Amino acid sequence: MIRSLALCAVFAALPAAAQELALPPEARQLTNRDNPLDSYELPIAVWDGTGVPSREVQGRVVKRTWRMSVGSKTTLQVFAALRNQIEAQGYDVLLDCPAEACGGFDFRFGTEVVPSPDMYVSIRDYRFMSAIREDEVLSLLVSRNPPDAYVQVITVTPAEVVPLEVAQTDEAEEVPEPGIAANLEASGHVILNDLEFETGADALGNGPFAVLSELADWLKQDEARRVVLVGHTDNIGLLERNTALSQRRAEAVKARLIEAFEVAAEQLETAGAGYLAPVDSNATPEGREANRRVEAVVLPVR
Repeated sequence: MIRSLALCAVFAALPAAAQELALPPEARQLTNRDNPLDSYELPIAVWDGTGVPSREVQGRVVKRTWRMSVGSKTTLQVFAALRNQIEAQGYDVLLDCPAEACGGFDFRFGTEVVPSPDMYVSIRDYRFMSAIREDEVLSLLVSRNPPDAYVQVITVTPAEVVPLEVAQTDEAEEVPEPGIAANLEASGHVILNDLEFETGADALGNGPFAVLSELADWLKQDEARRVVLVGHTDNIGLLERNTALSQRRAEAVKARLIEAFEVAAEQLETAGAGYLAPVDSNATPEGREANRRVEAVVLPVR
């Protein structure tokens, strides 16, 4: 664990400096814990194999969470709109990472999170940011449990500084959803999220599927590019049966890419993971629907 002497000391009194974060009108606040003097381990780097590098900061600690309906918006879209506001207020980013790059399970459980049900974090679908502005620090954590997003903001400020104020507005910033190519190049994988399969079936719907067109375009830009198409299921039924079903669904996507989009077969591999890699809880219908998916994972260039 990394500690900063400057930040470990109790913050000196400074003039009040209000902060404001705009959330959409449907955002519902779940937690508002305001402690006038407390400490917080601020993550400053990704999981390093033994722990989450952090700095202990002391001062007025405010922990807040919200839940909001976001429909088809991605975690990154929700996160980026808030990150842009934070940076516009003069904060310098210390750490900004998606789930896998942060350290996945290890980072999540090595980082302070308001307990459920007031905060929800999908191990494979969250974004985290920590930032500093003079003697003020904050962390931002966003995750999704479709169709809802959960937002956690923890601020540590001097006693006289007004903590984060939240304004709910119809004019919250809209951030375009990143395309397939951007996701593949940034994180090495992407969920092909507009595919249609009948329940328990492996036949791909008629489409058209814009996500396959985008993936095909990306692959055809460079014949050395390769991906493995990985099928996933919910946890209903036996693992062996689900693994076989997920493999067949991945093969159906491969066939469509070859036949309808003229992708070279050599650029495509398939695999079936069954229910072994969920992105959400299988305890809810929405979670099970999210877990039934096909992902494209970038392979090394041959």
